[in-house]
Amino acid sequence: MPLRRSRGDPAPDSPRAVLLVPLGAKASRTAIRQARDLADGGPIAVLALLKIYGYSLGMPNPGLLPTAKEREVQRAVVADAIAGLERLGCDVDGQVAMTRHPARMITAVARNRGVHHVIVEQPKVSQVRRFMEGDMIASLHRRLGSSVEIVVLDTAPAPKMRAKPAR
Repeated sequence: MPLRRSRGDPAPDSPRAVLLVPLGAKASRTAIRQARDLADGGPIAVLALLKIYGYSLGMPNPGLLPTAKEREVQRAVVADAIAGLERLGCDVDGQVAMTRHPARMITAVARNRGVHHVIVEQPKVSQVRRFMEGDMIASLHRRLGSSVEIVVLDTAPAPKMRAKPAR
């Protein structure tokens, strides 16, 4: 039997009615209320994603993996969403997953947990960025088909970095 290195806690696999995926910052009140309403008393799962930016020769490059600070931020996002849903009386659990392909990870978790609704809360992005990175929502529709309803909530755009004026 080959030895396998443990990579964190095992992912929860109990069935859930709704999967809430806040991309970026913490989950909004609107997303939390929408998850509660769609669950209709059923259990809810929260999924936060850590992006792996590349591989070199099939091996993860340590410089392209999420930092410890990024992992802590996503754990706080999950903990905040869980606390908000528990205040509304929901049965909820959550997880943080590292992936190179977010749509694949969301699809895998949705199928594993048997969800009926996936709520994706993402910041608005430009058409150029969507073209370069791919349209994750279209990929989710293609992968999940009509068996799972995908609800997209747009949040405020991410703050733009301003260049310092040249002197």
